[in-house]
Amino acid sequence: MVKINGTDTDAAGKTLAQYLEEVNYVHGRVAVECNGQIIPKAMYGETVLKDGDRVEVVCFVGGG
Repeated sequence: MVKINGTDTDAAGKTLAQYLEEVNYVHGRVAVECNGQIIPKAMYGETVLKDGDRVEVVCFVGGG
């Protein structure tokens, strides 16, 4: 299990890009931290989530 934003999620073995697409995040509007490290957007497709990882996804929204 991977803890994503405080919730245990069955995402082990998926890339970060796969997970974000699966849950409908827009890549250009998120920032991701995995185990205390900010993951560059260019690495989303190469970063494989593993059991025990702790991930925080922050979504940016605009408004006026």
